[in-house]
Amino acid sequence: MTITTPSRTDPLSDAARSSTARPAVTAAPNDQPGTEVQPSRADSVWQSVPTPATGSGPRKAWASRYAYRLFFGDLIGVTWAAVGAHLVHMGTLSTRVSRDPDRLPFIAMTVFVAVAWMVTLHWGGTRDPEVVGHGPEEYKRLVNTSFGLFGFIAICSYVFDLHLPRAYVLVMLPAGLMALLLSRFTWRRWLHARRLNGGFMSKVLVVGNLRTVRELLTDLQRAPLAGYGVLGVCVHQTASSGDLNIDPVTGRVSVDGVPVLGGLDDVAMTALQYGADTVAVTSTAAFGPAAVRRLSWELEKTDIQLVLAPALTNIAGPRVHTKPVAGLPLIHVDRPTYRGANRILKRSFDAVGSALLVGLFSPLMLGVAMAVKTTSPGPVLFRQERAGLNGNSFRMIKFRSMVVDAEARLSELTTHQRDAGNSTMFKMQDDPRITRVGKFIRRFSLDELPQLINVFKGDMSLVGPRPPLLGEVATYHGEARLRLLVRPGMTGLWQVSGRSTLTWEDTVRLDTYYVENWSLTSDLVILWKTLKAVVSSSGAF
Repeated sequence: MTITTPSRTDPLSDAARSSTARPAVTAAPNDQPGTEVQPSRADSVWQSVPTPATGSGPRKAWASRYAYRLFFGDLIGVTWAAVGAHLVHMGTLSTRVSRDPDRLPFIAMTVFVAVAWMVTLHWGGTRDPEVVGHGPEEYKRLVNTSFGLFGFIAICSYVFDLHLPRAYVLVMLPAGLMALLLSRFTWRRWLHARRLNGGFMSKVLVVGNLRTVRELLTDLQRAPLAGYGVLGVCVHQTASSGDLNIDPVTGRVSVDGVPVLGGLDDVAMTALQYGADTVAVTSTAAFGPAAVRRLSWELEKTDIQLVLAPALTNIAGPRVHTKPVAGLPLIHVDRPTYRGANRILKRSFDAVGSALLVGLFSPLMLGVAMAVKTTSPGPVLFRQERAGLNGNSFRMIKFRSMVVDAEARLSELTTHQRDAGNSTMFKMQDDPRITRVGKFIRRFSLDELPQLINVFKGDMSLVGPRPPLLGEVATYHGEARLRLLVRPGMTGLWQVSGRSTLTWEDTVRLDTYYVENWSLTSDLVILWKTLKAVVSSSGAF
């Protein structure tokens, strides 16, 4: 049994990107006969629950099968790098470093380094089920363990005068690391495809009150690729029947379609009976520290993981630190990092990046400009007032993708159709104002290339919240106004998480997450994911 205390899903992760994919929350099979559960109080609503499975089985059986695949992928990558470095440096499978017979046999050294690399990857936890398949931690461990090993080898080579050629290390490390990262990326895509079909999932039992349980279920639905499939829930037994769903035919109780398998007094037994490999305890007064401590002891001799889900939402992992004080794990949350030196760093990155991209895409921009000019009357560029940093207005430029009188026809279209669920931003999937060329350049976001000039001037950023219309800003309230604390971006979390298909609430959630958790690394990740989203034209219209 292990205990972890995660914050909620990071929207930058691959798992969070697939908010429109198949949900990870699944109910237990409905064809099993029910068994009566006696209530502990007169007002409880338990009627029946599905018959328990026998035995819990090994924890996360999928993890063992997936770890074997990762092992063989790592072995191939390390072997390829070792043999390649040997041949590149020696030109042959020579058995010695030099003509001196007392020197260490070179092939033996190659084999030793390869074996040590594989052992280090295992010791470094690069195949742990908690990190594989989602988020950057798997890749971080892969890089850190690899550099740590070769740093140790370099020190030993110097101290013990092993005469290990530097060129050998300089070839083997980058080649092997590239092969390992490529292998892990390929296997992650394979794993994601299986998880979208319900395979290779952890069986999770969610514990708490109705409100916190529903919040966690919603978070897991947004991140199906994280691999958490909810087996059932254990909620407070005094919940009113109006807050639960009761099947009028079978009498089974559920929360948002997920079966209620028990109360808070028998969590460990319920987890064992139904074969859960993870118990997720949400923040609730009904299941306090003493209950969590007791549950951890009850799960001590099992292979079931205990996960604590605190009431922290939309906070990036690097901002969260756990510090034990007098036996109490205090969770420290760092302040947002969008001011001071970080803002200067971001502006410098934007200025240099936009200048390079303008030079790179100038032939393409010229071609788009000619296509717009020759296929429809009107100017090539479209200029519009948008709200920027601190709500100050600026003129955003794009390639014109609509007819000349598009603005005049907007009010008429607004009364007829908006995108589903988005009551603030106007988006129409089949907007009649869009020209033939406009449809193409919008599909691949080519109409936004002139915004690189806005970025270079300082009106916008390469990555940031969506640049809002001035009329939209007038309707902002609460968290939505946090979007104005940074420069709007050409792309952002909204771009790589669904683009035009997002609801207004999801757009605000993603943008405020970005504002509070900005980092240069996150910008690079978003830019990479934007490239993939644009090429696939996902969510654009």
